Amino acid sequence: MKILIHARNAELAEDFREIAQEKLNSMERFGVVIERVEVEVLHEANPRLGKHSHRVILTSHGSGPLLRAEASEFNDLAAFDAAMKIFDIQIRKFHEKSKVHRRETLRDKKII
Repeated sequence: MKILIHARNAELAEDFREIAQEKLNSMERFGVVIERVEVEVLHEANPRLGKHSHRVILTSHGSGPLLRAEASEFNDLAAFDAAMKIFDIQIRKFHEKSKVHRRETLRDKKII
């Protein structure tokens, strides 16, 4: 999975990039095909936004599903964690839909 991080009106710390890559790579455990994830970090200059001045948008691209999660919090990591919760729920839903939940009973089995 390729991870692209864009910062608009913001300067990101080096540990943010490492944490973001680590958490997004952990989503591969579901087996959902995602080729690229874009992480956009936006800082709002409006002082009225206060606690919600940092916004993170996660968008997936590829042959799998199109997933998008957005969250705003008081700092970059908190906003990223909130967006990751939403992103995680969407990936889990897609993973559960793709599973086959049908059980094979004795009547369904063919005896030779």
